[in-house]
Amino acid sequence: MDKKYHVYGLGNAVVDYEIEVSESFFEENDVEKGLMTLVEQEKQMGLLKVVKNNIKKKQSGGSAANSIISLAQMGGKAFYSCKVASDEDGSFYVDGLTEAGVKTNLVKDQLADGVTGKCLVMVSPDAERTMYTFLGATSDFSERELVPDAIAESKYLFIEGYLVPSESGRSAIKEAKRIAKENGVKVSLSFSDPAMVKYFKNQMQEVVGDGVDLLFCNEEEAMLFTDTVSVIEAREALREYADKFVITMGKNGACVFDGDTFIDIESYPVKAVDTTGAGDMFCGAFLYGVTHGHTMASSAKLASKASSVVVSQFGPRLEAVQTLAVLKEVFG
Repeated sequence: MDKKYHVYGLGNAVVDYEIEVSESFFEENDVEKGLMTLVEQEKQMGLLKVVKNNIKKKQSGGSAANSIISLAQMGGKAFYSCKVASDEDGSFYVDGLTEAGVKTNLVKDQLADGVTGKCLVMVSPDAERTMYTFLGATSDFSERELVPDAIAESKYLFIEGYLVPSESGRSAIKEAKRIAKENGVKVSLSFSDPAMVKYFKNQMQEVVGDGVDLLFCNEEEAMLFTDTVSVIEAREALREYADKFVITMGKNGACVFDGDTFIDIESYPVKAVDTTGAGDMFCGAFLYGVTHGHTMASSAKLASKASSVVVSQFGPRLEAVQTLAVLKEVFG
């Protein structure tokens, strides 16, 4: 039976501020490099004043949103559930989803009071990204933001690991999984960030529950979650939690488990400018591939290529002409 949507995503809605910073910036401003850190609004606004002249881009973001928008840009049909506030950034966020062709639970004149979440994405000269996030309205993301009919009408449910620290977020994940399973919708999950596994491992295990159909993680997340010290050990242990999975390994490519076989996927060597959104792009492109009749191996090849292009520029998105070029190169 044909479904209305290829992927239904749920995750945090934050407006991303892409910022270029120096290597000395982190020590000078007491920022822990390479991690996503949750902060209070006052602290974030203080740092935003420091970097305001170095802002490169501003766009509707959040990890799963980046993936969903990438899928939509490739031609996929997507729905995204999230929460923003009735402020300027909230309206900006809704417009961003609409312009990308993504359906959403958000209605401009029915947005909640409060402040829309923001993420300062600080990119250092080595292309590593460091995030300072104030969740704002999305910290209260809950089952109320779910649209059951849209979940049921999707091929895949895609869940963002950044929701795991929130009790209401975990409840929403479990309810979304329940609806998906009742309607034959495959469940996919991204661990999203090593910090989500390192500091919220019990909560992550709670939402993984009796397993998922498809898991996305990087090598550090895989080892942290499975208490192993090598990717070889981690990939064996992950078979207990996911029917199929992908472990991304940066310049070393990716390891795909298709349910039967481990498949090594080569990377596309590029000069990295900004690694922001590389994992998000990988998930979105991969989901596009598997929901359009392609194998896991060829979907991973598409995801690897798309990610290599996105890290060679600033920001987590590709332009339309770049997207078409990637699809043509990999799928012909």
